[in-house]
Amino acid sequence: MTVGHGHQPALKRVIGRKVLLLFVLGDILGAGIYALVGKVAGNVGGALWVPFLVAFVLAALTATAYAELVGKYPQAAGAALYSNKAFHIPFVTFIVAFAVMMSGITSASAAARAFGGRYLAEFVTVPVIVGAFAFLGLVTLVNFAGISESVKVNVTLTIIEAFGLLVIVAIGVYALFTGEGEPGRALEFHPAHGAFLGVLGGTALAFYALLGFEDSVNLAEEAREPQKDFPPALFGGLVAAALIYMAVAFTATMLVDTRTLVASTGPLLEVVKVAGFAFPPKLFALIALLAVGNTALINMLMASRLVYGMARQRIIPSVFGAVHPTRATPWVAIVFTVAIAAVLVSTGDVGPLADTTVLLLLLVFALVNVCVLLLRKDPVRHEHFVAPTWMPALGAVVCLFLALPITGRTGDVYLRAAVLVGIGVVLWFINRIIVGKIDEIDVTKINPPE
Repeated sequence: MTVGHGHQPALKRVIGRKVLLLFVLGDILGAGIYALVGKVAGNVGGALWVPFLVAFVLAALTATAYAELVGKYPQAAGAALYSNKAFHIPFVTFIVAFAVMMSGITSASAAARAFGGRYLAEFVTVPVIVGAFAFLGLVTLVNFAGISESVKVNVTLTIIEAFGLLVIVAIGVYALFTGEGEPGRALEFHPAHGAFLGVLGGTALAFYALLGFEDSVNLAEEAREPQKDFPPALFGGLVAAALIYMAVAFTATMLVDTRTLVASTGPLLEVVKVAGFAFPPKLFALIALLAVGNTALINMLMASRLVYGMARQRIIPSVFGAVHPTRATPWVAIVFTVAIAAVLVSTGDVGPLADTTVLLLLLVFALVNVCVLLLRKDPVRHEHFVAPTWMPALGAVVCLFLALPITGRTGDVYLRAAVLVGIGVVLWFINRIIVGKIDEIDVTKINPPE
């Protein structure tokens, strides 16, 4: 059986390089840096900017693979498309798409836990789990109402999120000129298991803050000149995010002692409260909640639409493709993804949930790096960016290395990831019993539009 044939109108190519760069930056900025500065500090001590630097270098290796593949195949499907072209095995394509979908749910769950913490406490005092569930409920209502994310909305939220981080950078610059804080603390290592393992563990967690660059390939069909615009936008967004993150990390460790950062669920709010110049803590908390909330909303929208797309392409049971008669939203897919998120929020904290997200995507990234090398045997007629061979090759090795327990990742993270992927395997085989063998998947019809 062949799944997913037919023709649909092409998307308009209206997105230029500048907007594309802002989109990449907007996808990266968000819950990670606002929530995980303290968790990273717990791995390395004062020099918490180092894991962010290392994470950037390692992410850049995989970014070269995405830059080559999106230029070569300018379609909105990402890792699933590349694995489909490289291996031509429907089950592999499905598992990649399902892992990406589950990484969105774990990321949203981590954001929900962060939302219910210190930042929310500026307005109302409730247990973290209560705040997280209330937020998940709000996200579900928005998702069910049928609100989709446009590029213009994403750009607006990018500016707001970036403004909050620039406030932290400004606080750091002011502190340096006025002699406040302890800059020397940013050079101190206090890892529990040695400098190497400390940086390795911190890098594996800091990697979460840099995730999102890979989502930009979903705009491939709406970019004016994807072959020319994607590489500079992708690398420019990564560099900008890395510079902002390192400046924020330096400021945080300079002004707030490591123990306080590690204990806080809103570490950047601690920085604002000790700043030498006044910035309303409630306003900053609101910006942080918006950044964290946007991460969860985008990921849950993406996850539910991916489930819907898979059901419509008949690679998971068709019940997941049910659409609400009045709201015209995929209500079964929404219920399914929110139910998984609710279980994750109940059983994991910000750090382990973020780590699960990273683990799932590291495995996907390793595969993408392999795909770019395999697909060198499939030349195309148009010009496009070509990554130096050593970069995706090293990227694959690095991703697999960072996925190992040596990073300090606990067993529950591996178990959680295995169960989530296992759900997909079960759905695949249930569906096979219902509809029979699937010979081909049209990946471009699974992925939701941004």
